[in-house]
Amino acid sequence: MARWDKAASSPIPDWFWNSVENEAESHSVEVQECDVIYRSWGDASKPAVLLLHGMYAHSHWWDFIAPQLLDTHYVVAMDLSGMGDSDYRYDYSGSTYVQEVLAVANAAGLSDETSLVAHSFGGLIAVKVLNHAPERFGALILVDSGIRHPDDPPPELPPPNSQAAIYPSRESAQARFRLQPPQPCDNEYLITYIAKNSLRAEDGGWTWKFDEDLPGSLSDVERKPEDFTQLAHMPGLRIGLIFGEDSKLFSAKTADYVQQLLSSGVDSIPVVSIPNAQHHVFLDQPLLFTEALQGMLAEFSPS
Repeated sequence: MARWDKAASSPIPDWFWNSVENEAESHSVEVQECDVIYRSWGDASKPAVLLLHGMYAHSHWWDFIAPQLLDTHYVVAMDLSGMGDSDYRYDYSGSTYVQEVLAVANAAGLSDETSLVAHSFGGLIAVKVLNHAPERFGALILVDSGIRHPDDPPPELPPPNSQAAIYPSRESAQARFRLQPPQPCDNEYLITYIAKNSLRAEDGGWTWKFDEDLPGSLSDVERKPEDFTQLAHMPGLRIGLIFGEDSKLFSAKTADYVQQLLSSGVDSIPVVSIPNAQHHVFLDQPLLFTEALQGMLAEFSPS
C-alpha cells in the first residue's frame, strides 16, 4: 500500500510497514445466501490462527498483527456479515455468526487444532462457536472480551453511533472516524490505517463498512455464565485471556470472574494484562499485545 504520509508528526515505525505491506489473499464463502469474506497470510501447512474482530470492525484491523505471527502460524481473518466486505443481511443473529465462523474455518482448510483469537464482540461469538462445536478448535484466546461480574456495574458510556452517514469525500469521512467504545489512542498511524480501510464508495460519496441496521436487527447475542463454564469441561481446549489494564469494558474483577468460570475443575488459565492499554488493546500497545499473543500461542501449541 502507499505510504500515505512520510512527513507524519510522529514517525511511523518500520515494523508497521513491514506488516501491512505483507498483503493477504482474499477469499469468499457463501453462508445462508451471503458472501462472507476472509483473508489469509502465510503457509497453510503451519498451525493455524483464526482472528475475529469486534463490533463495527473488520479483518483489516488485524493487518499489522497477523504478519507478525507468520514465523510459526498460518493466519486467517474474516469479516462477519454486516461488517467489512462481507454481505449485509436483513437480520443478524449469534447462531448465524456461528455458522459463518465454522464455514470460514472449513473453507480455509483449518484443522481442529486451530487457535481462535477473538476481540470484544468477536469473543462473544467465539464462545458460542465452541459451545456449538466443542471439538472444532484447539484453543481460544479472548482479547478484552468476556462476561462482567454480576456485582460489577457496567461503565457509563455514550451510546454508539451506528449511523453510516455518507460523506462527500474519503478525506472528510476519515476525519470523522472514531473508536467504539470511545477512547483515545496515541498511535495515530494505526487509527489512520484502519479509517482508510473502513470506507466504501456509495451514492457518489463515502460511508463506513458496516450495516447501520445491524444493531437493531441483531439477536441471540446474550452473554451467559453457563456458556463460559461449559468451555471449562471441554477436553483438550486451551483457553487464555488478554486484556487492557485500563479497559473500561474489562476490569481486573471481570478477568477474575471469567477466569473462575473458565477454569472450573482445572488449573488456572493464563491471563495477560497489557499496561497502558484500553479496550482496543492492540491499537494502544500493538507490540506488547503481539508478544503476549505469540507467547500464548506457543504455550498452546500441540506437543
